[in-house]
Amino acid sequence: MSSSNTPLLYTVGTPNGHKASIILEELKDAYAGFQYDFQKISFQKNEQKEPWFLKINPNGRIPALVDRSRDNFAVFESAAILLYVAQHYDTERKFSYDPVQDPDLYSEQLQWIFFTHGGIGPMQGQANHFYRYAPEKIPYGINRYISETKRLYSVLNDRLTDRDYLVGPGRGKYGLADINAFPWVRSWRWAGVDSLEAFPNVEAWLKRISERPQVKNGLNVPEPQGPPMTKEEEEKAAEEARKWILQAQK
Repeated sequence: MSSSNTPLLYTVGTPNGHKASIILEELKDAYAGFQYDFQKISFQKNEQKEPWFLKINPNGRIPALVDRSRDNFAVFESAAILLYVAQHYDTERKFSYDPVQDPDLYSEQLQWIFFTHGGIGPMQGQANHFYRYAPEKIPYGINRYISETKRLYSVLNDRLTDRDYLVGPGRGKYGLADINAFPWVRSWRWAGVDSLEAFPNVEAWLKRISERPQVKNGLNVPEPQGPPMTKEEEEKAAEEARKWILQAQK
């Protein structure tokens, strides 16, 4: 852990939480002297709804970031956190683009960030809910959101034709748009997507990103991730999590 003059991330090991921890780990590796701290929020205790946390994020969701080096400036919403830390700490634009120097690439970056934030995240999140957590199995809801998740994956797959990353000239440059989408798409099986066979470019992109040491570190925040679960283990984990997840969504 670092000093009290660093960004402090409040998080849980969810796709949205991992977006923030991955970019912070990338910055930590790329820039000498950059550090951050994190604090795990307990969904089981409904900490994200406590008054102290609602002062940071009025919506009562994770992740949230308090930049203690900038008079405790608070940022909520995962995509907003990515853009904020890039603005202030990615000074050499290793993972982002300058809106003045590279306005077209900056716009392209925003478009793909918003595509995930407004599309993949909400739709796959609903697939997770109906497939894993809903107290009643509703086939229409399950099929609707899994199908829409797959459709959005097809958009990514087309974009990644002859490309390594979502944004940038040529084969693209790894950056914010990839970090914003990766944690959701890597959780495809949890959302009820049976296979990535129809999305070979997405599958290759996932493998490419997951091999980065900084990404591995980010996925282990706020706690280490275990090995991939079997189908039976997934079902047991979903059953154990269902009660407190439904409570946390209120």
